[in-house]
Amino acid sequence: MGRLTTHVLDLVSGKPAAGMTIELAALDGGVRRPVVRTTTNRDGRCDGALLEGEQFTAGVWQLEFHVAEYFAARGVTLTKPPFLDVVTVRFGVASPDQQHHIPLLVTPWSYSTYRGS
Repeated sequence: MGRLTTHVLDLVSGKPAAGMTIELAALDGGVRRPVVRTTTNRDGRCDGALLEGEQFTAGVWQLEFHVAEYFAARGVTLTKPPFLDVVTVRFGVASPDQQHHIPLLVTPWSYSTYRGS
């Protein structure tokens, strides 16, 4: 059974990004369809899979990480407008029966992601 998970690491503090808002949307023919809105726990992870089983289908998906809101809440001085506001990771799923893990390593000025396991 496939599933989608994520976690976020705050590279400014060197700790998991607890309390970051994450949204997941499906993109159907260019139309954004919201699916999940959640907040990371103290480990920078969601409490469960964002999607799994029959809900996790092939197609184009988009994770939206609300990084400016997160860093502002921690007292990090941001420019107006912030350099990074919502980091969007658009990805394709060809094999929904597999595990897809998409971590985000982030600062207010940079980010990196990859397909983990």
